[in-house]
Amino acid sequence: MAKAFQKLTRATMRKLALGEKIMEHGITFERLANGDGVFTVNVMVDGQRIHRVIGRESDGTTRRQAEEFIEKARRDARDGRLNLPRGRKVALGFREAAVTYLQRLVEEDGKDLVMKRRRLNLHLLPFFGDTPLSQISTFDVERYKKSQTGEGAKVGTVNRELAVLSHIFNKGIEWSWVDRRPAKIKRYTEACGRVTYLTVDQAKRLIEAAKQDQNPQVYPFIVIGLGTSMRRMEILSIRPEHVDVQRRVIYIPQAKAGAREQPITAHLARFLAEYLDALPSGTPWLFLSLAARSGHTVDIRKPFRRVVRAVGLNP
Repeated sequence: MAKAFQKLTRATMRKLALGEKIMEHGITFERLANGDGVFTVNVMVDGQRIHRVIGRESDGTTRRQAEEFIEKARRDARDGRLNLPRGRKVALGFREAAVTYLQRLVEEDGKDLVMKRRRLNLHLLPFFGDTPLSQISTFDVERYKKSQTGEGAKVGTVNRELAVLSHIFNKGIEWSWVDRRPAKIKRYTEACGRVTYLTVDQAKRLIEAAKQDQNPQVYPFIVIGLGTSMRRMEILSIRPEHVDVQRRVIYIPQAKAGAREQPITAHLARFLAEYLDALPSGTPWLFLSLAARSGHTVDIRKPFRRVVRAVGLNP
């Protein structure tokens, strides 16, 4: 049965002075200093407090949308209780789900683990926190998109983060955390960028600048990149045993489309043979980093851009 509102009505909301607010049935309407109004909810659902900004009056948000959010949260909590594994009393939160998700991907030899962990820790976890996985709504996803782009993130970057969220939803169904995808994820349309090729002279100047740079890894990184067109993380995660200079291939165990072998030129094979000989015995990575959790360098953008700028190109 729908709740009757005595205070939070259109008439009373219109009369609110700047800075004043009305609270009723877990819904708050506040008249902002600029004259706009904002709806928020603050309710307890299954022993967990849920506080959300629903939207602004200028965006078309109404009290009904706040009511629908509360109704959905309680419905999802009820459905979550009915589908919980035996012995589990609390719905799985996003933070716990993310930790277990990463652990299981390691066991399954999942792809792109470094960037998945980075996107979760830096962006998705701070936003969704301990929200039950089953209660993340399409509205929450849209708020996340707006928050990220509002802070200057590019649509391509946000799409990569949404891909991680979508994968968690899919794995959540596979691992019986949820019985269905809790939210629909609409990714941004990305513009098709123009492909630019380096001239032979530009490539030579880039290599020479890399040789002179203070970072010793940017030179081999650029040589391998120019010689193979491999992706950044594919290059940085090369192990010595992945390089077969006799057959002239680099084995890539976690490429985007699955494991593959990357053919290399005779020139690059000679370069890699010399590079491998110069590495200390037992070095596990071509681009070793003792500070990185993965054991190898994961971010080489700063020295790369420095080298690119040094030869007058656009990084």
